[in-house]
Amino acid sequence: MSEKSFEENMAELKSIVEKLENGDVNLDDAIEEFQKAMELIKNCDSKLKEAESTIAKIVDENKDVVDFNQE
Repeated sequence: MSEKSFEENMAELKSIVEKLENGDVNLDDAIEEFQKAMELIKNCDSKLKEAESTIAKIVDENKDVVDFNQE
């Protein structure tokens, strides 16, 4: 099984949050869903840190800062 993308993890996390906010789950299921959510958060954080590191390396290699807000 391939690793889920950041976007897939975020979509699943959103679904879990909505389910927990609705209160339509019993306590045991809520705890299980909360544990899944914490793992998704950990995975998303890891992917964001990896992306940040990659971008920092690219900028460092080029010694240029690109302003993406230029028009």
